[in-house]
Amino acid sequence: MTTLGLAPSRAAGTTLLTALLGFFLVTLDAVIVNVALPQIQADVGGGIQGLQWVVDGYTLLFAAFLLASGTLVDRIGGKASFGLGTALFVLASAACGLAPTLPLLVVFRFVQGTGAAIIMPSSMALIALAYPDPLRRARAVAWWAMGGAVASSAGPIVGGALTSLSWRLIFLVNVPFGAIALLLLTRTVRPGRGTAPFDWPGQVAAVIAMAALVFATIDAGRSGFADRRVLASAGVAVVAAIAFVAIQRRTAHPMVPAALFRSRVVVSSTVVGFAFMIGYYGLPFVMSLYLQQQRNLTAFHTGAAFVPMMLVGLVVTPVGPRIVERLGPRRVIAGGLVVMAVGLTSIAIAPAGTPIAVLAALMILVGLAGPTVIPPLIALLLNAVPDHRAGTAGGVFNTSRQLGGALAIAVFGALLDTPAGLHAGIRNSLLIGAAVVLAAALTAVTCLREGERRWPP
Repeated sequence: MTTLGLAPSRAAGTTLLTALLGFFLVTLDAVIVNVALPQIQADVGGGIQGLQWVVDGYTLLFAAFLLASGTLVDRIGGKASFGLGTALFVLASAACGLAPTLPLLVVFRFVQGTGAAIIMPSSMALIALAYPDPLRRARAVAWWAMGGAVASSAGPIVGGALTSLSWRLIFLVNVPFGAIALLLLTRTVRPGRGTAPFDWPGQVAAVIAMAALVFATIDAGRSGFADRRVLASAGVAVVAAIAFVAIQRRTAHPMVPAALFRSRVVVSSTVVGFAFMIGYYGLPFVMSLYLQQQRNLTAFHTGAAFVPMMLVGLVVTPVGPRIVERLGPRRVIAGGLVVMAVGLTSIAIAPAGTPIAVLAALMILVGLAGPTVIPPLIALLLNAVPDHRAGTAGGVFNTSRQLGGALAIAVFGALLDTPAGLHAGIRNSLLIGAAVVLAAALTAVTCLREGERRWPP
């Protein structure tokens, strides 16, 4: 790692590699499972709803525990929490690979999602601890993002290859990678540790609120927003959220201090991260349906159409820090969002018979936003908070991203299921996504000035 111009010490370089590997595992597991669903059904049985929970169970627990995990990181330290999350993730992965029935597989996916929720903010906290210098930290975040970029690009291909041997391998493959991450963790920088006691009532209220909200958004994509179960879940989320706010105001040691949201950088980063995911997650969702149902592509060829979009992130991520250092993070973030909006709009207004190659090329514009928006945004966020709040800030940021992705799928799914037809629903979905992303670009330009002032010249 020292050859990258990043690490002031070998321990810092090892810390970065450990965090990168953790992000790789979390992202890989989110994208590798879809291709194996038919084989899972053929082996352990179950209906469509059960298979959906193999995917959604991971997403639900991941989003539900992100905020609570962020505060856990700040209480016990990034190193201890990363070890806890990775160990939980590895054990759950082994259990998934050995699961004899679909219900047990879903239960173990819940545990996997919980472990992933701890890994994400703790990996960000490890980087914040290992790289106190803002410039080195920004470069480290970009390399950390490479873990997600590699997983996103290779996930469908690796998943298909492993599934051809056995679907169980898509889970068991996590075990050796997780073991390597735990081994590397023993050689990372000395851990930081908080002293404040746990806010248990706040933790419980936060988990209930997030779980109910994410469940409502997931279920709304299947049953519609007027479904009784969706409305009931949304009601539980509102009540739990009100209880959470009340608890935070009264407790001496709140899990999410109000001072965190007095920073315009923290609030703006959270809003931009939410909006980014609406476009970045929403596009593959609607285009997968369009390419298979309207253009009659196979699942393999549909996946191939997304490869250029994913690969551009892999190519641009290593040079992203140099671009940010030259132009400044605010311009790069806003520019990436504008390019994404152009891509979404271009695909939305493209004629019905547009060649697949042209659509794949237009999706590259959306893919460019990945390495130009998220790494500098995270670097700004980490620079704006004290190191002992990095876990909480990371939890808040990643929670907003998960909510953005879940809401995009729910809303876009509802728009696709209208009398106007699939093509009209796709057009309206992508235009809405473009408008949200443009609003985020305006937010970045106007509200991230404070963070850019702290950026090293």
